Amino acid sequence: MSLEGLLNIDKPLGITSHDVVKRIRKVSGVRRVGHAGTLDPLATGALLVCVGRATRLSEYLVGQPKSYLATVKLGQVTDTYDADGEIVAQYAVDVPLADIKQALPLFRGHIQQRAPIYSAIKRDGQPLYKLARQGKDVTPPLRDVSIYDLQLLSWEEPFLQLKVVCSAGTYIRSLAHDLGEALACGGHITALRRTAIGEFSSDQSVALSDLVEDNWKNYLQRSDTAVRHLARLDLTIQDAQRVEVGQRVPRQDNHPADPLVRMYKPDGYFLGLAIARENSWQPHKVFLPEP
Repeated sequence: MSLEGLLNIDKPLGITSHDVVKRIRKVSGVRRVGHAGTLDPLATGALLVCVGRATRLSEYLVGQPKSYLATVKLGQVTDTYDADGEIVAQYAVDVPLADIKQALPLFRGHIQQRAPIYSAIKRDGQPLYKLARQGKDVTPPLRDVSIYDLQLLSWEEPFLQLKVVCSAGTYIRSLAHDLGEALACGGHITALRRTAIGEFSSDQSVALSDLVEDNWKNYLQRSDTAVRHLARLDLTIQDAQRVEVGQRVPRQDNHPADPLVRMYKPDGYFLGLAIARENSWQPHKVFLPEP
């Protein structure tokens, strides 16, 4: 059987998320590998990497809430909104703690945010960072995001540390920049660590440097852990056989009421996902047993 599953990697400082993918391909010998949610080179922490058929489930990880610890330096604005960029403006920092506490509620809840121009968001098929490097005028669109929790952990001028829990698609770099704007002194990210993606914590991550050809399988989690937040549907033998040939399964009163479920055969084999229709479950992504 082919190797498949999920790796919870603690991404080190200074490399891209794609560098992590290349490393996993090298140690595993598996070509079909992808990450579920980019971390900038400056950021560390939880990076979920899907291996083999588990890549078909990465979209359900990307959309999970994210948690971060962020260090923001006030008084300087950079073109990338982080310490890797060029300083484009500097201001004196004379910010009372009370002003910071008063500004934070502006960024809690459902807000609109403009991504940094140096971001992977695409315009006309091109990432914005490539257009920016070409000297083209780039104005990222406003996007709706959610900040579920935003707490000030420390303030030692000019550095403040924040705890952030947010929706997928939120740019912590933009949050730091916008907070600096609100405090009238500018700001940018100097350190960022992702501490969780949904239920996956960085405390349970494995260091990338610890993975070698002889041990990487020991850290490989089952593919269905990527969708463990979905309701579970246990199928009968007959219904499992229907799913395996692409047929719908009748919905029963004791089945979950959720619109999307993960399906299992009577022996516990993860058979994939199904979408709720009026009176049936329609197979959505099926993981057929391999010979």
